Amino acid sequence: MPTIPITQIQLGDRLSSDVQTALGSVLLQEGRVLSERDMEILQAFLIPSIEVVRNGLEESAAEENPNEIAATAETKLTMLQQEFLLMEKQLQRTISMVSSGQKIPVLDLRNGLTALIGHMHDYNVLTFSVPLSLGDPNILIRNSILCAMTSYQLAKWNKFPEKDWLPIAMAGLLHDIGNVKVDPAIFNKPSGLTAEEIQEMRQHTVYGFKLLEGIASFNQGIWLAALQHHERIDGSGYPLKVKGEKIHPYAKIVAIADMYHAMTSNRKYRKAESPYLVLEELHAGSFGKLDPLYVQTFIERTTQFHNGVFVKLNDGRIGEIVFTDRQNPTRPMISINGQIVNLGLNRQWHIVEVFSTK
Repeated sequence: MPTIPITQIQLGDRLSSDVQTALGSVLLQEGRVLSERDMEILQAFLIPSIEVVRNGLEESAAEENPNEIAATAETKLTMLQQEFLLMEKQLQRTISMVSSGQKIPVLDLRNGLTALIGHMHDYNVLTFSVPLSLGDPNILIRNSILCAMTSYQLAKWNKFPEKDWLPIAMAGLLHDIGNVKVDPAIFNKPSGLTAEEIQEMRQHTVYGFKLLEGIASFNQGIWLAALQHHERIDGSGYPLKVKGEKIHPYAKIVAIADMYHAMTSNRKYRKAESPYLVLEELHAGSFGKLDPLYVQTFIERTTQFHNGVFVKLNDGRIGEIVFTDRQNPTRPMISINGQIVNLGLNRQWHIVEVFSTK
């Protein structure tokens, strides 16, 4: 296979061997089709040359298998990503049905969610890449699916009984179902909302509860998660300003997942925030607002990385996480071209993007 200088690589080149960092970690795996971000990573790690397969450079290989290069032109979706897209279609159908006055297709949702959860061993909250969908993706629908996945993880991490894991995922999936009853003009309004419009927006919690209440196959926690996921422990939330133990555990879990994914997603009125900064904000918000134990578990488990996870800092540099201090999990040590940068001591820098190259 040809070895070419890093300056001559092209989009679509396919690695014919692993690329390793100076520390011996696999930076990019054999068979990977190079993207713009991959090229940026290679440059950041000062990789001098790589072995690639390129159409025209490897004509003999293409002749033996004419579909080989075409097959690698697109990054293959994982089974988890495929199930995510199927769940997206199902949730879109559900919203259409509810909007037209039909009942929620509980069995279809449960089957889709069960299939999605079947591949949760591949899910990492910070590095999961939401697959591109056909047409214009609905951010609220995608966030609901992400909330379902993260709520499921939080239920397991916080040692909820196994019988609660799927219902908590369902609570995450349907926590915003009440938005179907809110005036669409409010969601699409380019300017700030009036006090009346904000109040109407907040009514989605009540609308959601009324849509779910009484569905025999849903337990009370699913209903209350729709009603209470914006309630806060100190009573500062809405719609009823309930406090502490009056907030259902399902709602406390979904609140964390909802806040994380809302803040790390692009919206019309603001850009996505850094996942690590959002974790820090959740930690700050756990005092009097969110359940502190659930938040602590969320931060500890999502930041438990092994070597081989790469991040981008706010100054554009790319490095590899080499050590995470459990006392300061959002401020790990990063290796950048062999130099160790301790983010705990260098507060001017923070992680803006996390990605796994595996």
